[in-house]
Amino acid sequence: MPISFLNDGDKQQFDNDGYIIVPNLLNEMEAQLLGKIARIDRKLAAEKTSRADGEGGSVDLVISNDLPTDTIYGAIVRMQPLVETMEQLLEDEVYHYHHKMILKEPKVGGAWAWHQDYGYWYNNGCLFPDMASCMIAVDKATKKNGCLQVLKGSHKMGRVDHGKRGDQTGADEERITAALERLELVHVELEPGSAVIFHGNTLHRSDQNHSDNPRWAFICCYNTRHNNPWKESKHPRYSRLDRWDRDKVVETASQQLDELESVG
Repeated sequence: MPISFLNDGDKQQFDNDGYIIVPNLLNEMEAQLLGKIARIDRKLAAEKTSRADGEGGSVDLVISNDLPTDTIYGAIVRMQPLVETMEQLLEDEVYHYHHKMILKEPKVGGAWAWHQDYGYWYNNGCLFPDMASCMIAVDKATKKNGCLQVLKGSHKMGRVDHGKRGDQTGADEERITAALERLELVHVELEPGSAVIFHGNTLHRSDQNHSDNPRWAFICCYNTRHNNPWKESKHPRYSRLDRWDRDKVVETASQQLDELESVG
């Protein structure tokens, strides 16, 4: 079993472009379990919030700082090949910063404004942008249903000032316009279970979902140990992240699914 998902050249591409694509980060069974559990998980549904996008739509999401041991979400975040991948890309030990589920429903799923994750996390006491996210497609992600868009190499711009866009926080529009004239815009289309890993300073956004198909995504966010926040915030400071064998994903998910279905 590989110790990470990286292939030759992936680290250089991440450093140059600010993101990499990881096909089949979850295998078919793992991806199916994630999708099935997410859609019948009553706790997930109960914790859902919406954020207006400033374009007439809104995005539904669920964010959690806790990392339960008895869910597929916690198993994926701890999955050793993923943790090892993040550590190789960020060149330090990583820990769980938080995870979230993005729920873009057909016809009504809102947009995300252009932003950097570090544009938010900077205010949480993180001195450096040495952080990254892994977004795993729960459903097939396409241009039509509002897939992620990234500006290639934008992480080299440094942190951009951010301001309010509806209920969201977006990057400075004048600087975004200039960046769009100079950098390549990439639509990240993914099959279920495939993923994109992107740097904390990589500019990204997504369009509204006007299609007949949902576009859910599970995002694992990691910080580096040397970037342990200097102040308290809504997201956690460093604590050691256990690494689980990949087999634990299916094992944990199967138990969780049994429990969810038994309750009805």
